[in-house]
Amino acid sequence: MKIQEIQNEIVGEFSIFEDWMERYEYIIELGKSLPLIDEQYKTEDNIIKGCQSKVWVHGEQENGKIVFTADSDAILTKGIIAILIRAFSNQKASDILEANTNFIDEIGLKEHLSPTRANGLVSMVKQIKIYALAFNAKN
Repeated sequence: MKIQEIQNEIVGEFSIFEDWMERYEYIIELGKSLPLIDEQYKTEDNIIKGCQSKVWVHGEQENGKIVFTADSDAILTKGIIAILIRAFSNQKASDILEANTNFIDEIGLKEHLSPTRANGLVSMVKQIKIYALAFNAKN
């Protein structure tokens, strides 16, 4: 499935909920399905700078696509990174680099997060794009 299709799916899922408390609960639920990072990758190098909680992201290339795993010590943050990984994992580096992130605004995520969490979200997206840039340069 293409990134845009996955993002549209996510926007559709969030549109079902009436209020933000339900959306927060859904984000936390999504965090429970996160493909967890292997303990060996929970290193300082894989911590995303700019997040108030600890978030680790690891990407590796498999069959020409980048597969991301992650973890966080905060349940809401775990859900946020799960959304991003769902949108960008198992995709080609070039597709990740070309993808927009409008879906984040469409589900209202940034505006309903505290400023520090919103900055963390931006840092998570940036880290995913950095992985894509690195793997794209190798190809």
